[in-house]
Amino acid sequence: QVQLVESGGGSVQAGGSLILSCTSSTPHELNYMGWYRQAPGKEREGVACIGRDVSATYADSVKGRFTISRDSAKNILHLRMNNLEPEDAAVYYCAAGFTAPGWCRALSRQGVPLWGQGTQVTVSS
Repeated sequence: QVQLVESGGGSVQAGGSLILSCTSSTPHELNYMGWYRQAPGKEREGVACIGRDVSATYADSVKGRFTISRDSAKNILHLRMNNLEPEDAAVYYCAAGFTAPGWCRALSRQGVPLWGQGTQVTVSS
């Protein structure tokens, strides 16, 4: 069973920055990796996703502020979050899969093959 482990969450003030990371336990390259988030009382939503060809998709709410990147050789995923807003506060989850890019390209939570346990991001105003 492939495991995804997130790190880098924490508490920041509005306008601050954080970098999240996700590592995997598989030696095989994960073709699609992404970030999702879930705030209390809300559904899990896609934030950003990146394919093996490093083409990326972003949610409109984070465009221009968040940057997703990956080290494909090591299956490490990052999310640089700048100019954080209180609305960005949530548990952030790493998602990944070997095939079937539909969930990634659409930032859909349906069909995501692998999930991490999540890391908390808190943003104070």
